[in-house]
Amino acid sequence: MSGTTTAAARCRRETGAGANRWVVLFVLCVSLLLVALDATVLHVAVPAVTEDLKPGAIELLWIVDVYPLVCASLLILFGTLGDRIGRRRVLLLGYALFGVASGIAAFSGNAQLLIGARALLGVGGAMIMPATLSILREVFPDRRERALAIGIWSAVAAVGAAVGPLLGGFLLEHFWWGSVFLVNIPLMIVSLPVGRLLLPESHGDRDGPWDVVGALMAAAGLFGVVLGVKRLGGGEAPFGPLTLGSLLVGAVLMAAFVRRQRRRAHPLVDLRMFARPAFSTSVGCIVLAMLALVGLELIAAQYLQLVLGLSPLQTGLRLLPLTIAAMAAGLAGAKLLRRFGPRAMVSFGFCLTAAAVVTLIAMGGNDNAGLLLFGFVLLGFGLETTLFGAYESMLSEAPQAQSGGAAAIGETSYQLGAGIGIALLGSVMNAAYAPGLSSVPGVPDADAKAAGHSLGEAYQVADRLGGVSGRALRHAARDSFVHGLHVTLLVSAGLLLLGAVMALRLPRVMDCGTAEAGTTGTPVQAANAAPVPPPAGVRTHGGATGAIPAPGAVPLSAAADPAGIPAPRDVPGTAETRVSA
Repeated sequence: MSGTTTAAARCRRETGAGANRWVVLFVLCVSLLLVALDATVLHVAVPAVTEDLKPGAIELLWIVDVYPLVCASLLILFGTLGDRIGRRRVLLLGYALFGVASGIAAFSGNAQLLIGARALLGVGGAMIMPATLSILREVFPDRRERALAIGIWSAVAAVGAAVGPLLGGFLLEHFWWGSVFLVNIPLMIVSLPVGRLLLPESHGDRDGPWDVVGALMAAAGLFGVVLGVKRLGGGEAPFGPLTLGSLLVGAVLMAAFVRRQRRRAHPLVDLRMFARPAFSTSVGCIVLAMLALVGLELIAAQYLQLVLGLSPLQTGLRLLPLTIAAMAAGLAGAKLLRRFGPRAMVSFGFCLTAAAVVTLIAMGGNDNAGLLLFGFVLLGFGLETTLFGAYESMLSEAPQAQSGGAAAIGETSYQLGAGIGIALLGSVMNAAYAPGLSSVPGVPDADAKAAGHSLGEAYQVADRLGGVSGRALRHAARDSFVHGLHVTLLVSAGLLLLGAVMALRLPRVMDCGTAEAGTTGTPVQAANAAPVPPPAGVRTHGGATGAIPAPGAVPLSAAADPAGIPAPRDVPGTAETRVSA
């Protein structure tokens, strides 16, 4: 009896089928929420950390940046490792490491220990992120249900990014700065046993040895590229030794990694995926969308606080409609994708985002709350529509055996797009902003040069000068910043329209009726790949007989059903089998 019970439990874990897949989605969304929260929750705690630990300027920079830097560098390594040794195993290890690192970070007594703890958090995040998408790909073989699941997944990501600063601010008002990390620990303590019990174990292609050298080359190469891009985004000189050296070493290592993968019989990442127009186009769309979003969010936050004079809390509330609109787009994305197809959906999302950006050009030195609300709602809905369609197309196009590597590529594209966006749009902003401060009456050249670095620094210089010169500098800096914002918005709109043209390479319709090439399943799923008569002791839902469809396969009746997304428990055309007690 106990052996039968154990086998049944193992079967449930392996398949993740039936109603359990929605529970699996809930567990995965909790994982994603934690990672998204940790990416932004520290931002509001930086002043408290600075006051307590007294880090130097370089140490403070690493405290903030080491988490996304390490996470982005290791995504491919852990994504492909999950394909090899088991995605659930890597995810659970990520949970444990994330919890331990959170405890170390919370009680760090010096800046060096906090930097190390944040690096460990990045390692845990790199384990968790690709595993969530690849497991989601496994437990939702029906593409229409998977689209709904990805919509929920992406909406949770939007919630995490928005709630992070608000949660951090609430905790800092009542506790010390370490509390922003302690919030992770109870959730991880719950997630570990729940994940072990409910999440399915799945593997990808395990033929041949795992390419350890290739994995390390990818990690080191991505580290160099991301570090160089982040330094450019931080205003460092592009030809500085560390910036240029990081970019060159990273690019050389990534080129060597690509060459190595092409020559291996069993590559770490099957680069033939990029030969598929839908996959490569989706990756490019993710990069362009993030490139436009992150730079605009950064500049918008500065505009709201430094030009309009809003507090950090008021700024967060003004940006909240963007997040709410993104959540709505994620939840509606599955129906939109099925109705209009990937090509029209992603292209429309880019065009809608470009229209929002052009609308925001009307922003000036005075507050216009209605215009900002309208523009941010359009921006959030359009951008999330784009990202949803691109992620869904990328994940569905990749073979199931490579889903961990594909998810890692998508997340790496996301991180690189964000870094490049800050660097590119920040450079455009600075180029348009600084010239307006070169000849302010009564302001010395040295002070004008210092004021040209940023609007915040210009205000500091103006306060120090005081009098007529200080007021003139403050006024000129505000006008120059608004001018630079308009130029940056125009450049961003052009990039978004380029993305709309790129999206025309995506498939016209959402194909739900054919099996996906290269899919592999667990032994239980393979056994259920074709309809077979039910064995003794099995009764079927509604008195009908049937079998669980193979991964990626949709029954013809389901594919032809025009009624929209199937209900969570019953896919039209399939029968739900239940084992009798």
